[in-house]
Amino acid sequence: MPEPNPALTVGLALSAGIVAQIVARHLAMPGIVLLLLAGVLLGPDVANLIQPEMLGTALRVLVGFAVAVILFDGGLNLDIRRLRAEGQAIRRLVTFGAFITALGGTLAAQFFMPHAVPGWDWRLSALFGTLIIVTGPTVVTPLVRRLRLREPVSTILEAEGVLIDPIGAIIAVVALEVLYASDAAIMAGLGTAAAVLGAGALIGLIGGVVMALLLRPRKLVPPGLENIFVLSLVVTLFQLSDTLVHDSGLAAVVVAGIIVGNVRTRSTRQLLDFKEQLTVLMIGLLFVLLAADVRMAEVTALGLPALATVGALILIVRPLQVWACTAGSRLAIRERIFLGMMAPRGIVAAAVASLFAAQLLERDDPVAEGPALRALVFVVIAVTVALYGIAGGPLSRWLGLKQPTANGYAILGANDLAIAIAKRLRGDGHELVLIDSNVDQVERARAMGLDVIHGQGLQAAVLAQAEPDSRLGCIALTANEEVNLLFARAVRDETRVPAVYVALRHDDASVPLEQVHDAGATVLFGRGRRINLWAERFEHGTARLEDWSRELDAAEEGEDPLDQDDALVPIAIRRRSRLRPWDDEVALGAREEIVVAIDESLCDRAEELLRAHGFGPANREPAGQTV
Repeated sequence: MPEPNPALTVGLALSAGIVAQIVARHLAMPGIVLLLLAGVLLGPDVANLIQPEMLGTALRVLVGFAVAVILFDGGLNLDIRRLRAEGQAIRRLVTFGAFITALGGTLAAQFFMPHAVPGWDWRLSALFGTLIIVTGPTVVTPLVRRLRLREPVSTILEAEGVLIDPIGAIIAVVALEVLYASDAAIMAGLGTAAAVLGAGALIGLIGGVVMALLLRPRKLVPPGLENIFVLSLVVTLFQLSDTLVHDSGLAAVVVAGIIVGNVRTRSTRQLLDFKEQLTVLMIGLLFVLLAADVRMAEVTALGLPALATVGALILIVRPLQVWACTAGSRLAIRERIFLGMMAPRGIVAAAVASLFAAQLLERDDPVAEGPALRALVFVVIAVTVALYGIAGGPLSRWLGLKQPTANGYAILGANDLAIAIAKRLRGDGHELVLIDSNVDQVERARAMGLDVIHGQGLQAAVLAQAEPDSRLGCIALTANEEVNLLFARAVRDETRVPAVYVALRHDDASVPLEQVHDAGATVLFGRGRRINLWAERFEHGTARLEDWSRELDAAEEGEDPLDQDDALVPIAIRRRSRLRPWDDEVALGAREEIVVAIDESLCDRAEELLRAHGFGPANREPAGQTV
């Protein structure tokens, strides 16, 4: 094996980080656990293949850039509308809650850690308290998605994870600067932290608006270059903000991410996908490098006092923080309990702890226990990620906070036909989510109160947001039947959804039924239909949905009375008291309830056809009026 070098260290860390996360997904376990393990095994303590110390000051620069990208991605995924709904609890958690965490962490460390580290004093305890303020999107967001938590718990946890990172990091950096100062200087330091956060937020606001404006014109940034264009601006914004106001870069990129993520542009979805993949790459790189930089002897030397400190954070500090910050809110007791038992730490805590370890060693001061401080933070990260990752599922089920399984449908396409069907199924009690990459269709569907995901449904990250595993089925309802079939195959390959429905064209060149069935799907509406035509009819208000039923004592075997005319299209049929989409496996019987789409210009012919087969208007309000 050749002598390790900085380039090899970075290359191995990149590969190890991705492999560890791939294995973690296959094992359905928190990725950070394997990332920490990979860093230890490949680091100086075991294989000695990855040597972070060889990077020198370049490690700090690399960590800064990577954390900036990670936090910008976290900001991109925050929906301002959801934040407003839980604004009070979120504001308290990232302000008053940060103070409670810092104070509680300081007291816990000071009570236990001097028994393990003779040189440990109040200053190190205070630094530790500020370091563990953060939770972080790198651990919280994947955990929330894996557990499929209900609102508002999922929104609060994700928002806290993104917003608390720059706040905690800046407070920790300021705390280090005033660590050896007088009380007056400490108070001045608190004012400095607020000023840095404010300056970073202002710079990020300006930067985010500029990015959004540059992405809006269709020809300003050529297609295919939007992602790297924004990436370059994020890195520049981070460094520019840090240059103008020291340590303000993290706040700037978070605010910029929120602005760009909530201003819909033609490239928003692609940007989200690119940043998500880049974030996975950066998380793997950083955790492997930073874990390799920690000596196992430093961790084991902390012994039981370190575990006792973590136990105090989990069992006392976090529950106290949540209960104090959510008092008087509309959150239920079970939601407050879960929030109080969920605060894993992530990459920002690790990065700042590593930075502090180096700076404390450089200081000409008798207190030089930086490595012990870093080791304690890594113990907190490892224990909280593992514990919350294991206990989160059973706890959320016990408290009834998991999203219901086998309920509702995910629909690919937000055309007017899809919107009409979604509204009707929602009126029957189903939870609906639509997926579409067309900004205009997405905004129109949202204006009608529907839940819509803006993105390409064929991409795994977008499909995961629709949570297909919790659905009764997925419906591919675009005018492009090839896309519909690809979507069906992707759903079958990546999820365990019970049913998949594919809309086909109405012509001789349509996809054969055998291909649909081979993909594990059925044909929506029973056969191919003119999707564009019916979407235009609903757009112009010349079509409507109606409920019909028949009370015949018997039905002719194999009859299919609704597949004979373009005046109507069968949409859904009631089975076991719930509506389900109509497909080519429907066999009509006696006493059926159905939903049909009717062309108003051909309504007489449609009604004549329905009545001829024993159907009559159902005793319920027409579905087309249901919102």
